[in-house]
Amino acid sequence: MRPARNPIHIASVWVRRQPPKVKAFMAVVLGMLTLVVLRFIVHDHDNLFVAAEALHSIGILVLIYKLTKERTCAGLSLKSQELTAIFLAVRLYCSFVMEFDIHTLLDLATLATTLWVIYMIRFKLKSSYMEDKDNFALYYVIAPCAVLALLIHPSTSHHFVNRVFWAFCVYLEAVSVLPQLRVMQNTKIVEPFTAHYVFALGIARFLSCAHWVLQVLDSRGHLLVALGYGLWPSMVLISEIVQTFILADFCYYYVKSVLGGQLVIRLPSGVV
Repeated sequence: MRPARNPIHIASVWVRRQPPKVKAFMAVVLGMLTLVVLRFIVHDHDNLFVAAEALHSIGILVLIYKLTKERTCAGLSLKSQELTAIFLAVRLYCSFVMEFDIHTLLDLATLATTLWVIYMIRFKLKSSYMEDKDNFALYYVIAPCAVLALLIHPSTSHHFVNRVFWAFCVYLEAVSVLPQLRVMQNTKIVEPFTAHYVFALGIARFLSCAHWVLQVLDSRGHLLVALGYGLWPSMVLISEIVQTFILADFCYYYVKSVLGGQLVIRLPSGVV
């Protein structure tokens, strides 16, 4: 008698055999279905944004556990942490001068823990830092984000510098994880705590994206008008979608590995 085959494994094999365009289409359909479900089960869609920031904080706590208990920073990108600290610091400044709410406090806590992670990697655990693998040039993302912020930013009544800073942190957040993905691509093997952290970021990015999309739908497009005119409203949504899709492929392999009982994730070439 042949043993019963795992339906999850069968579905995973079928998905893996599909061409890239089919995979992309299925990812879009799955994302849209998830948005529909969230729209009906989450009554206050602002909670999605709070949940996204909370998940980011949880991801940082996972890193803190890794750094304090295992005393190693192998597999972590210092450059991603530095980009995260930059956009959080800029967003925190914008929150103080433009609006002060619960998000300001969450950003302050996340920035403090991110700075601690940077300190540990740079000084306390420097011997285990894979500097040769963390070879993504930061000017590839900082310079384009700065130029884009100068060209496309909010058209609100705030000071010009504040509006440019606001746009800069939105654009930089969307691509801040790229150095971490480069490290994982270079190593091909992702240990559990790093994988948990990146997966938490992926889910946080999706919830943040869902928050903006559902807010636009609920307001019947009026939210886009409230954000200003020109290209800026569209760029906010595009940035949210970009940062979601950047991590989508990794999240797929993470879920596949967890369901398969694997503690270490092995990434095929070209995944991230």
